[in-house]
Amino acid sequence: MHPASFGYEAPASLEEVFGLLRQHGEDAKLLAGGHSLLPAMKLRLTQPEVLIDLGRIPGLSGIRQDGDTLIIGALTTHTEVSASETVRNLLPGLADTASVIGDLQVRNRGTMGGSVAHADPGADLPVTLTALNASFMLTSAEGGRTVAADDFFVDFFTTALEPHEILTAIHIPLPAAPTRTSYAKLPHPASGYVVVSAAAALTLDGSGACTGARVVLGGVGGTPHRATGTETALNGQALTPEVIAAAAERAADGIDPHADSYADEEYKRHMAAVYARRAIEAAAARA
Repeated sequence: MHPASFGYEAPASLEEVFGLLRQHGEDAKLLAGGHSLLPAMKLRLTQPEVLIDLGRIPGLSGIRQDGDTLIIGALTTHTEVSASETVRNLLPGLADTASVIGDLQVRNRGTMGGSVAHADPGADLPVTLTALNASFMLTSAEGGRTVAADDFFVDFFTTALEPHEILTAIHIPLPAAPTRTSYAKLPHPASGYVVVSAAAALTLDGSGACTGARVVLGGVGGTPHRATGTETALNGQALTPEVIAAAAERAADGIDPHADSYADEEYKRHMAAVYARRAIEAAAARA
């Protein structure tokens, strides 16, 4: 398949990008890594008249710690995240997630911001970033605003991004108390695409009891799903195998998993419990 004809712009600054967005409006699409947009264009699911390539704009990539916040530029690739010693030391669950996205080609070219802004319900990163209580820096010609992950993902392929805004950075708070993170997914055997996934961020006290939990499911609906029943069941408890298993059984409480070509609702509901348990066990086992 070949995409429809389109124009191409490679601005060197955000100011140029905002000017092009004003000029072309809804006829333009932003290009980051391209591993979601270009296949859609080849299938003619989207036919932008102009692509605005963000790759030449300085300051949109990189990983740095600023006090109690980890800041990741939107154009940082998945490979850079998975290989980062900073990420591996502070948030190993995020490194785990980046290391299993797509294949090597996708990880080398695909970007954090591109994946988040695309908001594919089967994507890996939105699940983990929601579990990590991340927030997203959205920038426009008028200034910037920060939107929490819990509020950013609205529906299938839909986010809180306005047409004139660009996602420029991801901010992840670094907890003061010991917190363990992990990610587990059931991939489709042919495509590697998520069937069901789960991310866990568990805060423990000195005795090993869970004082805070964020457990999030992917692949079960249009957005990452907070497994609040599981979180409640873990809080205040020592993370014994029995406690983890009972909490994981509540992972799909209150939702009707979205059936797709990979799995029906019943199977996804069962796998939600299985992968919530695996994510929690992996996080609990981390030193």
